[in-house]
Amino acid sequence: MSIVKVIEVISEGKSVDEGIKAAVVEAAKTVDGIKQVNVDHIEGIVENNKVLLFRVHCKISFLVNH
Repeated sequence: MSIVKVIEVISEGKSVDEGIKAAVVEAAKTVDGIKQVNVDHIEGIVENNKVLLFRVHCKISFLVNH
């Protein structure tokens, strides 16, 4: 039987895609066996009427080693 653990992370990027990839890259520095990322929420950071960054709230799932 496999056990999967889920952590929540928030990451930023110049695009949504970049933000998601950054979340996985950073989580992978301390977590092995990442299997999935789910995006719960996306925010646009605006200054002077321009979107500068996208912030993504992600849930990252990974296998727990026995």
